[in-house]
Amino acid sequence: MQYCKKCIIPSSRPDQFFDENGVCGACISYKKREMIDWNEREKKFFEIINKISIPKNKWNCIIPSSGGKDSTFQALKCRELGLNPLIVTASTCDLSEVGRKNIENLKQLGFDTIEFSTNLLVRGRLNKFCLNEIGDISWPEHVAIFTIPFKIALYFNINLIIYGENSQFEYGGPQHTLDNLILDRKWLEEFGGMNGLRVSDILLSDIFNDKDIEAYTYPASEEIEKNKITGIFLGQFFEWDSEKNYEISKDNGFLPYENQLEGCYFNFEKIDNHQHGIHDYFKFLKYGFGRATDQLSYLIRRGKISRFEAMQKVRDYEGKYPASYMGKSLNDILSNIDINEKEFKKICERFTNKKIFKTDQSGNITYDDDKNLIKINYDNI
Repeated sequence: MQYCKKCIIPSSRPDQFFDENGVCGACISYKKREMIDWNEREKKFFEIINKISIPKNKWNCIIPSSGGKDSTFQALKCRELGLNPLIVTASTCDLSEVGRKNIENLKQLGFDTIEFSTNLLVRGRLNKFCLNEIGDISWPEHVAIFTIPFKIALYFNINLIIYGENSQFEYGGPQHTLDNLILDRKWLEEFGGMNGLRVSDILLSDIFNDKDIEAYTYPASEEIEKNKITGIFLGQFFEWDSEKNYEISKDNGFLPYENQLEGCYFNFEKIDNHQHGIHDYFKFLKYGFGRATDQLSYLIRRGKISRFEAMQKVRDYEGKYPASYMGKSLNDILSNIDINEKEFKKICERFTNKKIFKTDQSGNITYDDDKNLIKINYDNI
């Protein structure tokens, strides 16, 4: 496995590319930002707004929100820009106490909000199904945060949806995804939470029917085009910095997690849902890196930590078995989706990438003294 020579992102990251100097797409993308004229990008933002002919005396955009620090910043920024946003939250699968407080904080900041809760029984079955099929317990919430806002936009005749950052822009991805200022249907289908599993695949399982998965289905392209619904990323028009977003959000009532967050370097991201620990652990099993790698690489690019120091720290933070997350035990988290820990461990073994982790002569996965996986290489050899 190859690692970026500037940050610590590995080549196993889906859609990642490396140049001839061994530098990853995320670092290349960040370097290119120095060439962006943000004043021109802001003008482009208002050109798009004016072209859409947004009304001033009603909700004129939707901001999809988890209640996190970025969506709190988005709401504040859009109001500062003269917009009147409707905040739309697709309820998360296993909401944490601090997650609830941060959703309520948005209401206290004076925003109109809709909190859409998908069928809890179906969602639990989907969590279990997706964990088994693609090793992603969070598929339902990652898809719903894209599908639900589009459905609500159609219902209320709102034709602008403003997301925060283009994850491909910050973490690296295909070049065509970095330059496009409009969030189109192709991007939604490829990167909008699907993770290789489409709704049509779920229907083939005979476990779910059309009614079950309605909330996770995008409106027809014809409906979106007819109603002239446009999706954009705010981070494509204004400089995006997660730490600055956090500071602004914190000044406006956003709460971080009070303790060290399992698998993470920061304590202000991925704090809304107890299932995040499982999600990030499976990312580690499949690709050999987790949330801490992303966060430390972010700091390296901004000159806040050396690559050497980040390589030392990341082993302390990620790849640990998710025995608990934010004070909730693994057994309690799994009980909500009708899986016991023995079944969970079997699923873990099935998704562990043996090209990344050490095995014995018989091909069995080996573990260290703390029962954690051992990577074949932790840096370029």
